[in-house]
Amino acid sequence: MASEAFEEIAETFEFLDDWEDRYRHVIDMGKAMPPLEEAFRVPATKVNGCASQVWLLPEIDGSGPDAIFRFRGESDAMIVRGLVAILHALYDGLPVSDVLGVDAAAELGRLGLNDHLSAQRSNGLRAMIQRVRDLASQASATG
Repeated sequence: MASEAFEEIAETFEFLDDWEDRYRHVIDMGKAMPPLEEAFRVPATKVNGCASQVWLLPEIDGSGPDAIFRFRGESDAMIVRGLVAILHALYDGLPVSDVLGVDAAAELGRLGLNDHLSAQRSNGLRAMIQRVRDLASQASATG
């Protein structure tokens, strides 16, 4: 159920043998992501449970379960910014009803992230995933 953008990431990770190369690729993805304007880095968009500062700004197109889930994100840590970029590839552009059906743990497991992130980063990633799911659930219920 992964998006084409996420499949491209998975294929790239298969090609990169060394975890350090994968780590660099995640950081590069974060660097390539457009920055989130300072005005949107506010408590309402901040993700709690992350050691680094992370902000996710939902941009829902439409209303109800068929609305399209879009978001932008930012972090003050480059690796976390890369994780935001991976989540963006995984979720952005899906109908909000489909966001809840994504098995993020399984999809991210394909990248081997579970084995190479610190406990703090893993907890932060889970917090970001939960925030995405909460935002999609709220958007699906409105309309």
